[in-house]
Amino acid sequence: MWDYSEKVLDHFRNPRNVGKIENPDGVGTVGSLACGDALTLMFKLDSEGRIADAKFQTFGCASAIASSSALTEMIKGKTLEEAEKITNRDIAAYLDGLPEQKMHCSVMGREAMEAAIRNYRTGETAVKNLEADIVCKCFGVSRNEIKRVITENNLNTVEQVTDFCKAGGGCGLCRPDIQKLLDERE
Repeated sequence: MWDYSEKVLDHFRNPRNVGKIENPDGVGTVGSLACGDALTLMFKLDSEGRIADAKFQTFGCASAIASSSALTEMIKGKTLEEAEKITNRDIAAYLDGLPEQKMHCSVMGREAMEAAIRNYRTGETAVKNLEADIVCKCFGVSRNEIKRVITENNLNTVEQVTDFCKAGGGCGLCRPDIQKLLDERE
């Protein structure tokens, strides 16, 4: 059993802002049902350019639901520029922590928010931009995503990278490539 904080359990049992927004200004979808986690985040701006409403739909574990719920609470009332500064660590901290093996849920939230903002700014609706060099084919994780997760979270092991973005958690063939990315950082 995972050691969840009371705040995680509350957001899991009583998720805030679940559902859809009619005519949203931005929508971002990340993840994949094939890997077990998928999240759609949407928002509506007010006349001053602040996030007036945010809602989510997710398929995932307690951590995915809690992280998505927390994120919607965190971004309400913020400008897009303020919302963009929210990191996966901020989401986890808001929830009084997440188990290391579930940090990928907070990363998924941040990625959905970025995709929703990109959708608002550019009209791009792709579920995930796969133009980058894919390292983990099982979970579709790119070299740039892995490098970013390593840097933003000060990760040191392949296991930590797997916990934060699932890369290396499938067949394992990419684990040597993940180690090389960790070694490059040093």
